[in-house]
Amino acid sequence: MKILVTGGAGFIGSNLSDRLIKEGYDVVVVDNLASGRIENINPKGRFYQMDIRDKNLSFLFEKERPDFVSHHAAQIDVRKSVAEPIFDAEVNVLGTINILENCRKYGVKRVVFASSGGVLYGEVEKGKKAKEDFPTRPISPYGITKLCVEKYLEFYQETYGMNHVILRYANVYGRRQDPFGEAGVVAIFIQKMLKKETPTIFGDGSQERDYVCVDDVVEANLSALSKGDNCKLNIGTEVTTSVQELFLQLQKIIGFTKEPNLTQERPGELQRSCLDISKAKSLLDWAPKKNLAKGLAETVEYFRKGSDI
Repeated sequence: MKILVTGGAGFIGSNLSDRLIKEGYDVVVVDNLASGRIENINPKGRFYQMDIRDKNLSFLFEKERPDFVSHHAAQIDVRKSVAEPIFDAEVNVLGTINILENCRKYGVKRVVFASSGGVLYGEVEKGKKAKEDFPTRPISPYGITKLCVEKYLEFYQETYGMNHVILRYANVYGRRQDPFGEAGVVAIFIQKMLKKETPTIFGDGSQERDYVCVDDVVEANLSALSKGDNCKLNIGTEVTTSVQELFLQLQKIIGFTKEPNLTQERPGELQRSCLDISKAKSLLDWAPKKNLAKGLAETVEYFRKGSDI
C-alpha cells in the first residue's frame, strides 16, 4: 500500500514516515522544507520538494497514485497566523483543498488529518477533560483554519464519499521537534538547558498542558489507516502537567541548576488544556504507552546526541 505524507520532513511527519517504511508501506513524502529538514527524510521513501498549494501537485498524484494521504503539512506558528492571517489561510485552507481535490480526482481511499485539540477547544476547567463534542472556540487564525479543514473533510465525505479520520493532537513532543520555533516548549527548554542557557517561562508557569509523545502519536496514525472511519478523535494522555512542573522534571533529568526567567504572560494564552481520549481508545484500539518521565528522558537523550535514539 502506498501512502503520501505531507509535511513528511517535519517533526511528526518524519517520525510517521520512518514507522510506515518500517511496517512495509510504500511512502511518498511532500514537503516544501519551509520548516521541515532534508535530513529528516528517510532515504527509503520518495521525496518531492513541493508546496501543497502548488498546482503541479496533480502530476505527483497522477504519477504516484497513493492509497492513503496523511496530511501534516501546515503553517503551525500561532503568532505568525495572527500577524499574517491571509498567508495562514492560504497554506492551511487553500493548500488542503488542493490536496483534497487531488484525493478526490485520483481515488485516494482515506485521508488522515492532523488537527489540534489544544487550539480548538479553548479553556478546559480544572478536573475536566475535553471530549470531541466539547464546544470549539479557536482564538487564533491557526485554530480557525484547523476547524475549517475539518469542515471541508466533512463536505468531501458527504458529497464524494471520501473517507477520513481527524486526529486532534494534544501537545506533542519528542525527537526532531524544533527547538527554535515559538511552539514546542519541551524542545525549547531542553535545548536551552543543554546549552547552559536559562529558559523563559511566560507568566507564573501554572499553565497546564496534556503532553503526548510523538511515538504514541505515530501509533495513533497507524491505527487510523484502518479504523475510526469519518471520526474526530482526541490523541493525548488525559494527564496535565504545568509548565513549572515540566521545567522541574527537565531540570532534574539534565542536571540544570539555574532557575527559569519569569516574564509577562502572553495575551490569549490558554491556562489549561486536557483531552479525553476514550473515543480513540475505543475506535482506534489505541492508548498512549509512554509516560512523561520516560518520554522526556528519551527526548533529552536525543538532543544530547544530536541524532535519533
